[in-house]
Amino acid sequence: MRIYLVQHAVAVDKAQDPNRPLSKQGFEDITRTAGFLSLFVKPQPKFVFHSGKLRAQQTAQAFAEAWHLKAEVMQVDDLSPNADAQVWAAKLNAMQDDTLIVGHLPHLPRLASLLLCGDVDTQPVRFQNAGVVCLEKTDDAWQVIFHINPNMFYEAN
Repeated sequence: MRIYLVQHAVAVDKAQDPNRPLSKQGFEDITRTAGFLSLFVKPQPKFVFHSGKLRAQQTAQAFAEAWHLKAEVMQVDDLSPNADAQVWAAKLNAMQDDTLIVGHLPHLPRLASLLLCGDVDTQPVRFQNAGVVCLEKTDDAWQVIFHINPNMFYEAN
């Protein structure tokens, strides 16, 4: 089983729009990251989950479209920035199907840390907007398969 953990893409500033939709840069970053992965890895998660915040929903939808997924993009509980990582760690440990999760900091690093190290504070993975961290479960252990982020494709500002 593989999980694809994605920090939502860059959103507009709250002062510009309190709903914080994705910015033009955010959509460009998703295009780069998702496009690159579709050339080589061809992710086909059965489930696509997001936190319900507009920027996460738009990111999940953009990845689903770029990867031509048949999975429904669904809002789920316990993916908000300060949600308890233990909740999703337990769910993922019980699942068998590849899953894409779009969320936020600090939840995603805590979740990855818990799965990989058994401790929410270790944080061995640095998440970036529109980046994808792929973890794979083999037996009872999780391993990092790859980590792709949009800054790999152009110079960071």
